[in-house]
Amino acid sequence: MRVESEVGPSVAETEPRQPATSPIKEYGEIATPAPPVSNIHVLSIVGQIEGHMVLPPQNKTTKYEHIMPQLVAIEQSPEIEGLLILLNTVGGDVEAGLAMSELLAGMTKPSVSIVLGGGHSIAVPIAVSCSYSIIASTATMTIHPLRLSGQLVIGTQQTYEYLERMQERVIKFVAEHSRCTPESFRELMFRTGELLRDVGTVLVGQDAVDAGLIDSVGSLSDAIGKLNELISLRRKISGGKKRGKVH
Repeated sequence: MRVESEVGPSVAETEPRQPATSPIKEYGEIATPAPPVSNIHVLSIVGQIEGHMVLPPQNKTTKYEHIMPQLVAIEQSPEIEGLLILLNTVGGDVEAGLAMSELLAGMTKPSVSIVLGGGHSIAVPIAVSCSYSIIASTATMTIHPLRLSGQLVIGTQQTYEYLERMQERVIKFVAEHSRCTPESFRELMFRTGELLRDVGTVLVGQDAVDAGLIDSVGSLSDAIGKLNELISLRRKISGGKKRGKVH
């Protein structure tokens, strides 16, 4: 006597299997195994940093309202032990950049920033806000006075004073989180003769390290190696627990 099972076929049995050639047909690539779970989170800040004003659709942007919740989630996640920031930006909204920089500087988990291509204007505070900063040998950092709507033309005394106070906020933050003094950073910001039709300085690779803004010149392997080193240091400080601050 045979007893029929009341349990129906499993979902896996009822669903049609995708042929092995589907990824090749649909995406032009073969299926790869899932990557192993990592304790390092990678965050890209690219294009122009978009703040309170929505930029035109043809602009490549990083929206600060997307980045800030991610930083909070990374800080709270027990699985993530380190953060790698990939920077290639032309700058953007000053207050949005400062907001992200303050959050990065306030994290207890170690973070490493690597400047690739360019890290201009407000990207400088973001780069120095991490536990350790690296710049590629061919990457550049452009330092110049803050602009209003892309121009250096000041209409009223109040506008000038507002920009001056905001500029001092940027200088103060950079000086507090790097080896560059306020006087040196201000000199780089107002240097003449380097930028066509503008004042400021372009630092390439080692120049940014010599100026005290960036910690070292390196690449991806250097950034991951340094981040793993900081993660190990944090574990030692916290006695094996995933706590403690290494900034």
